[in-house]
Amino acid sequence: MTQPLGVILAGGRSSRMGGTDKATLVLDGQTLLQRAVDRLEPQVAALAVNTNTDLPTDLTQLPDSIGGHPGPLAGILAALNWAAAMGARHVVTVPVDVPFFPCDLVPRLLLAAGAHPVGLAIAADESGLHPTFGLWPVDLRPDLVSALEGGVRKVTDWTDTFGAAQAHFPATQPSSFLNVNRPGDLARAEAALAETP
Repeated sequence: MTQPLGVILAGGRSSRMGGTDKATLVLDGQTLLQRAVDRLEPQVAALAVNTNTDLPTDLTQLPDSIGGHPGPLAGILAALNWAAAMGARHVVTVPVDVPFFPCDLVPRLLLAAGAHPVGLAIAADESGLHPTFGLWPVDLRPDLVSALEGGVRKVTDWTDTFGAAQAHFPATQPSSFLNVNRPGDLARAEAALAETP
């Protein structure tokens, strides 16, 4: 499988963060968006960001193609549409609000997807599934459009129909999938950063 494209999902409304765009939150002198770029860019052939605002970035910005902020599946569809336009067969997505995601994310997703009938894989660790971290085949676009039109909003409600492969990550770094949803989570991320050797 050739190196996939990458898209950072930053299209949410950040309501639990009081409306502050999580992509612009600063952790140890870097925005969450820049942290995601630094981790994902070396793993993919090209990179873009799914956003419904105008972010201060040189990345290609991909708005949801479906109105009303229907959730991460709309961002995944935007990623698939971009990948198709770029002539790619797969795209990897990561959420902007998980600042310590693994630097071997893409290789592990590719390995897991290699044994899947349609090449679909999502991340998992001992705490459960992390389905916005996924490797998505462009060929699934029509099915995703139908699912969204049918009212599906939860990522796993869609991926379960394909029995998505799971890329398992070890529990060696508990903060790998720490999600910054609320102000208190940003403090937890700062504490985790301070504890990192």
